[in-house]
Amino acid sequence: MGTSAFDAVIPVICVTLAGLVVLLAESFRKKQERMPLGGLALIGLIGAVIACVLLWDRNATSFGMVTADNYALFVNLIILTVGILTVVFSQHTVERDGLPAGEYYALLLFAIVGMMLMVQATDLLLVFLALETMSIAVYVLTGIRFNDARGTEAAFKYFLLGAFASAFLLYGIAFLFGVTGTTSLDGIGTVVAAQSMSGNPMILAAIALLIVGFGFKVGVVPFHQWSPDAYEGAPALVTGFMSTGVKAAAMAAFARIFLSSLEPMITDWAPVLWGVAAITMILGTVVGVAQTNLKRMLAYSSIAHAGYLLVGIVAGNEVGKAAILFYLAAYALTNVAGFAIIGLLGTKAAPNDDLRDYAGLWHTHPALAGLMTIVLLSLGGFPPTAGFIAKWYIFSAAVGSGYYWLAIIGFLSSVVSVFFYLRIVVMMFMTERDARPVPLPVAASAMAGLAVTVAAILYLGILPSRVIDLAAASISTVF
Repeated sequence: MGTSAFDAVIPVICVTLAGLVVLLAESFRKKQERMPLGGLALIGLIGAVIACVLLWDRNATSFGMVTADNYALFVNLIILTVGILTVVFSQHTVERDGLPAGEYYALLLFAIVGMMLMVQATDLLLVFLALETMSIAVYVLTGIRFNDARGTEAAFKYFLLGAFASAFLLYGIAFLFGVTGTTSLDGIGTVVAAQSMSGNPMILAAIALLIVGFGFKVGVVPFHQWSPDAYEGAPALVTGFMSTGVKAAAMAAFARIFLSSLEPMITDWAPVLWGVAAITMILGTVVGVAQTNLKRMLAYSSIAHAGYLLVGIVAGNEVGKAAILFYLAAYALTNVAGFAIIGLLGTKAAPNDDLRDYAGLWHTHPALAGLMTIVLLSLGGFPPTAGFIAKWYIFSAAVGSGYYWLAIIGFLSSVVSVFFYLRIVVMMFMTERDARPVPLPVAASAMAGLAVTVAAILYLGILPSRVIDLAAASISTVF
């Protein structure tokens, strides 16, 4: 087997080796000995980024089941960026909160391995295996504070619902194999395009089961029940990681399957996803308004954003397909920065995740208050932030395909969501606390990471054309 057979999996190998090295280093680490485990994780992630850049435009494949087309590489760069930022933000909080560093960084890396394979997979069986690799690591990360009852409960709920969702996905794969005789995405696309399968009950059942499985992972209604508890119970940085990385990987696989292999049946599944997207945007926004816990509020915000992403899949045109990638990039940067600020301001004893905890933040942490404001404005879709361009792009795709009502629902839900984002801004700048807390020290590396992330959010909002063109070119390698 020549060296070229491994080209497509080199980024995955970099992250896998980093995870194994972190585990070995942890096993040899003496009690109270300090080791740069976060640094080892960063080396693997940066190596994977370099490998992705070098593989650009090569369309490498490995083992007939893994591809490194530009679409997969674009999404993998988003996932790796989320991983790098999470590690940078974690180096201070992991030690401060007494989390097991070796297990934390290793699980983070192995979750990223699953995400990357899920995006690169061209066979449904590998999609399922990658999804389970990612999911198991994220389940454990959710409950990594072993003596925290709330985190343990969240992890248990996440695991139980995730197991059911995996079963639905596996049944969908089995039904699809029964109809087409293959689990290869290219093979499925060829069979579906060659034969008229509209109305075939077996393939319709397979599509419904796949929607359930992927719907759980991206957190759309009515498969969203795990999100608020998991987001609230997990450490803030883990919440930021799973709200961005998991969503990016699952949505990318969702889009690859439905807009490529199952695209000939778009008239059968598009109306279903239309309804799911509309309900998701409405429920995520309306219920989010009623939340007083910031992490639960952002959980419902994440649900609404999953609905916006579904709009791009429903639109199914060239603008919608490229909009999915741009939206994933904008959302990933915004949400990981938001949860990083929550994690930096909270401790194990005092999570500081209630809205009242942010009253007068301008006086104690003016820099964090300013950065958080930009993050919230981006989530709400205010110019000149990445969130505004992402929503404009998504709604334009819906209008271009004639889904006017879906675009109107999305626009109105986005307007309503402004209320709970601006409520936090008002709390930070215009509300005083009865007793002002002692400011927590924030690591310089974390502040630098936040500054770079917020600068990227503003860059995508002011000069988005280069990334939009790159997203469009990446999409063309698949669809």
